[in-house]
Amino acid sequence: MKQERASQGFFEAFHRHHTVLTRAPGRVNLIGEHTDYNDGFVLPAAIEFETWAAAAPRTDRQVRLVAGNRGEHAEFDLDHATHPGTRHWSDYIRGIAVELERDGYRLPGAEIWFAGSIPEGAGLSSSAALEMSVGMAFLHLAGVTPDRARLARAGQLAEHHFAGTRCGIMDQFVSAHAQSDHAILLDCRSLAYRHIPLPESLRLVICNSGVTHELASSEYNKRREQCEAGVTQLRTTLPGIRALRDVTPEQLQHLGARLDPVVLQRCRHVITENARVESFAQALAQHDLAAVGRLMEESHHSLRNDYEVSCNELDALVQFAQAAPGCVGARMTGGGFGGSTINLVQEQHVEAFKEFVEGGFERAVGTTPRIHITRAAAGASCVTTLPA
Repeated sequence: MKQERASQGFFEAFHRHHTVLTRAPGRVNLIGEHTDYNDGFVLPAAIEFETWAAAAPRTDRQVRLVAGNRGEHAEFDLDHATHPGTRHWSDYIRGIAVELERDGYRLPGAEIWFAGSIPEGAGLSSSAALEMSVGMAFLHLAGVTPDRARLARAGQLAEHHFAGTRCGIMDQFVSAHAQSDHAILLDCRSLAYRHIPLPESLRLVICNSGVTHELASSEYNKRREQCEAGVTQLRTTLPGIRALRDVTPEQLQHLGARLDPVVLQRCRHVITENARVESFAQALAQHDLAAVGRLMEESHHSLRNDYEVSCNELDALVQFAQAAPGCVGARMTGGGFGGSTINLVQEQHVEAFKEFVEGGFERAVGTTPRIHITRAAAGASCVTTLPA
C-alpha cells in the first residue's frame, strides 16, 4: 500500500486532510524463537509489508478510528479507556494510547485511518506494526519526538493488558528500530542491539501455511508459564538466576533431571536457542552460509520437538524448502501452531524455489501456501507532518 492510498482513505473517512502520516513494518524472525520473554537474544528483520496510519488531532479527548482494510469503525474516549480488552481490533490502538499516557505522555483526541499489507494470521506481527504506526502518530500529534524504545515498551504492554498476550518486546522493538538490508541482534533484557548486515545475494522468503489454530494464544501463555516454572525450580540450585537467559546448556544438562520432564523440554529449547542466535550472528558476519542453514535447521527441530509449537503444515514447508533450489536455510517463525516459515534463498533461485515449494506442499497437504518475497526493511517512520 502506498501513502497516497492512506491520504485518500483518511479524507474519504473524515472529510478533511490528515496532519500526520506514519508507517511501521511487520517483522520476520530469522532465529531466536520464544527467547524474548525469557530475557534472551533474538535476530529479527523488518519486512516490506507494513501498516500506514493517517491522523489528525481533535479538540476533545475522543479517538475515532477507521480500519481501511475492514471498512469498520470504532471510537473511544481517552479519559475512559482503561477497561479490559474486548477482543476487538481497536484494543491494540486503545492499548497503545493508554500505555503511552501511563508513561507520562498527554495525548490529544484524534481521528485515525489505518490499513496495511501485512497478511493477518501469518505470524508477521501485524499487531506490532499497528501499535508502532498509530503510537508514532499519537506522539507526533502530541508534539513529541518519539523515543523508540519507550514506544516499543508501550506496545508490548498494550499486548499484555489489552490483547491478553504476554509477549516479549521483540516484535515492537524491531518494527520501531529496524534498518533496511539488516537484521537486528537484540538483547531482550538490556535492549542493547546492533544491526547485522544481510548478504545482498539473499532474499527473505516467507511461506504462509494458511493455518491458524485457535489454541495458539492459550498455548503461548502456557509455554511462558512453563519457562517461569523452570526458573523457579532451577533457582533452588542456581539462586542468582532471573530468567532462562542466565542458565547455560552445561548447567541445564547437569541439573535437568530435577525438572518436570515437560518443563525440561521447554527450558532446553530456550537455552540452546539463545546459543544459536549468537552463533547465527557470527556466521552471518563471516558469510558462512552453511552454518546459517545448519543453525536454522537445528532451531526448527528444537521448536518442533522440545517446545512443541510446530505443526504438520509447517514441518512440510520446511521439508520442501530444504530440498528446493537456492535454499540456504529454513525454519518455522513466530509463535507457532500455524503461521509461516522463514527461508533464506539465493536471489537467482527465488522463482524456482517458490514453484518447488508450492508444488510439493499442494501435493502433500492439498492447499497452496501463500509465498511472500521481501528484503529487510526500515523501521517505523513519520512520513508527513503538517500544521494542524
